[in-house]
Amino acid sequence: MSASITTLTDATFDEVIGAADKPILVDFWAEWCGPCKLIAPILEEFATEQSDKFVIGKLDVDENVATATKFSVMSIPTLLLFKNGEVIARLVGAKPKGALLQEITSNL
Repeated sequence: MSASITTLTDATFDEVIGAADKPILVDFWAEWCGPCKLIAPILEEFATEQSDKFVIGKLDVDENVATATKFSVMSIPTLLLFKNGEVIARLVGAKPKGALLQEITSNL
């Protein structure tokens, strides 16, 4: 995983989201999830190409059940866009890079 992507856990989630000075896109994923693996390279690209607009965080739902449950993540990948500590967008499922970027930036 890229150094510009923040790995989140149940223990660090609230602090990282609350302290974010930019919107943060959190990828709720799991190692066994095929669609999660499809969008991982896209998120890596966003982490560098879009770093001036938003940052990327990843949360493994198998290891961090409490946070996934708190945000009612029922299927993965689920991408939640946080701004000022609040969810401003929810994207579910794998999408092509252009479609993902359009949905994210339309909510910024």
